[in-house]
Amino acid sequence: IRFNVSVMVEKNGRKESGVYGIGGRQSYDTYLKDNNWKNVCDEALRIANVNLESKPAPAGEMKVVLGPGWPAILIHEAIGHGLEGDFNRKKTSAFHNLMGQKVASEGVTIVDDGTIDNRRGSLTIDDEGTPTEKTVLIENGILKNFMQDRLNARLMNTRSTGSGRRENYRHIVLPRMRNTMMLNGKQTQDEMIKSVDKGIFAVSFGGGQVDITSGKFVFNCTEAYEIVNGKIGSPIKGATLIGDGPSILKEVSMVGNDMMLDPGIGTCGKAGQGVPVGVAQPSILINKMTVGG
Repeated sequence: IRFNVSVMVEKNGRKESGVYGIGGRQSYDTYLKDNNWKNVCDEALRIANVNLESKPAPAGEMKVVLGPGWPAILIHEAIGHGLEGDFNRKKTSAFHNLMGQKVASEGVTIVDDGTIDNRRGSLTIDDEGTPTEKTVLIENGILKNFMQDRLNARLMNTRSTGSGRRENYRHIVLPRMRNTMMLNGKQTQDEMIKSVDKGIFAVSFGGGQVDITSGKFVFNCTEAYEIVNGKIGSPIKGATLIGDGPSILKEVSMVGNDMMLDPGIGTCGKAGQGVPVGVAQPSILINKMTVGG
């Protein structure tokens, strides 16, 4: 189930919008009871009002602090797709020849977990009947596993990770993500922000695109703020984050202790098929990233 609210506000002729949603592997009642639905409306309105006060984003190479939760969609796109078995078997992923090597900063651990209760990307079994599991993809910066369905696993002389998924019976099974998560580190978000002289704090993202072969991605921020002299400043509008997954993994200099799951609205597209997915991460500090204004 997914429940989404979009709000548009206008002030002095300027129009801005805010979008927020929640979802998961639960019944409609969960989202309609108590004040759950009201909280979604309030959050959409808050984002719209923040955007109403925003100024144009700066551009250039700078430090970026990603907030916890939904910003992990950047990990999903920039790194997760590159760790799916079929792209590595075909050698079209930037990670295909890096198994067992250091691909990320120390302290970066990324898992794909289908076992978390009630989450949007969780499964009991995958679409080939393989029980779901928690698959460690990157552990302390070292590449450990790819996500596999039965076909790719057999061709790559390994085993299925319970990641064989398809949109419905009309589609072929592909190795796909479930809930892709970066695990907690030791730093606080405050420490990250205080360490940045000039940069941006990205709280939420809209759409993104990635080229699997190079790992290059572009993301639009839907809620972001400038950081000036270690403090969060004005909201900014129109910020895009540009980079490539393999490089960004090595630029992570701080990993927070505040991991959050996303609110439950993710749908992943691959080969024309959409499947529900989840993401999670703590706050992270990326030392160097290109921001487009």
